[in-house]
Amino acid sequence: MTIVDTCVKTTPSTYVADLAETVRRRSPAEAVFHQAVDEVLANLAPVLARHPEYIHARILDRLVEPERQIMFRVPWVDDAGIVQVNRGYRVEFNSALGPFKGGLRFHPTVDLGVIRFLGFEQIFKNALTGQGIGAGKGGSDFNPAGRSDAEIMRFCQSFITELHRHLGEHTDVPAGDIGVGVRELGYMFGQYKRIVNRFEAGVLTGKGVGWAGSHTRTEATGYGAIYFLRDMLATRGWSLEGRRAVVSGSGNVAIYAIEKAQALGATVIACSDSGGYILDEAGIDVALLKQVKEVRRARLSEYASGRPSARYVTDGSVFDLPCDVALPCATQNELEEQHAAELIRNGVQAIAEGANMPCTAGAAALFRDAGVLFGPGKAANAGGVATSALEMQQNAARASWSREETEARLESIMRQIHDHVRATAASYTGDPDNYVAGASIGGFIRVADAMLAQGIV
Repeated sequence: MTIVDTCVKTTPSTYVADLAETVRRRSPAEAVFHQAVDEVLANLAPVLARHPEYIHARILDRLVEPERQIMFRVPWVDDAGIVQVNRGYRVEFNSALGPFKGGLRFHPTVDLGVIRFLGFEQIFKNALTGQGIGAGKGGSDFNPAGRSDAEIMRFCQSFITELHRHLGEHTDVPAGDIGVGVRELGYMFGQYKRIVNRFEAGVLTGKGVGWAGSHTRTEATGYGAIYFLRDMLATRGWSLEGRRAVVSGSGNVAIYAIEKAQALGATVIACSDSGGYILDEAGIDVALLKQVKEVRRARLSEYASGRPSARYVTDGSVFDLPCDVALPCATQNELEEQHAAELIRNGVQAIAEGANMPCTAGAAALFRDAGVLFGPGKAANAGGVATSALEMQQNAARASWSREETEARLESIMRQIHDHVRATAASYTGDPDNYVAGASIGGFIRVADAMLAQGIV
């Protein structure tokens, strides 16, 4: 019996179940990667039933395997003259739609499984933007917290010295993520430029505006999540005006989600860091928050010290607080079933994921069953990479767009993503509110069709 004959006899449900087992066998002890794969596979049965050619061509078998995985040591010298060694990663997952695109994360929790999870999610997120970018992810278990600028520079230079040979504006274009901002990208770009002897601006995105970066890139992920949330609420005739909101995290995504939510009329009463959360019933003072987190690089407790209406809480979660909308913007699996149940009891109306898979599968299911609008990270979190692609366009043309033009393009892209996800969900599930299915299916079809067109590669 030929492979094609076997595929014809395979039902979508059997194919999906067998593939999930293969993923677990080949990649043991990578729980978050398994979770990401399971979420996608759980929504693809109607697509595979309608398009058996995807099974025949083993599109999913190829999609769950990265095109390339790179792992390397990163030696560097700290300020005390002691040699340190970290581990670096770059997983180039899929280039069917364009050059590999995705951030670099520097955090002690980074390992191959985390990078594979993030890279797999990136496939669908990038495809949904419609901007001709493939998917990759990278990073290191290096922790920049508490390190001097000189130490961070030496680490970044060592990291990119190894990674540079795999990058290029038409090959693989990293950006920032947790622990990697304009400072780190500057050090990496400078070393890359020195090695290759070219000002290849499009090789990294998230750069400073003064040296080939894009306006609104810093704000893009947070702003994008709020645009997506606004459009979800509009489907029920609601707006953000007067809504009470909570946001987890206090990094880049959280800060600018708070800023845009309050600009659109919401009152954000809480945000968090690893030590606890601030509760500010008067609404978060964004200027003070930026001063504490972006300038002083301090703990949120310092915000409470400078704000009479705020208090710092070291136990519990922002998700324990009564609110109309919640935005998990910190890290994967931070919002668990008990948090979801508490939010539902307190009357939450909508969730938009500003981080990558911050809600567990059980939490997402509870929201869905309760009729809570739920925007998955594949869609709601796409603003950052969308604006990175806009930065690539500007770099290719040696152009610089105004803040207003860039933000208008971001807003338009997020609306297109929302509408495409909703239409796809309606087409394949009969329920336009099933954003999880719509995002997985919508992203998958765009990549799958490109893979079919390009043959068995």
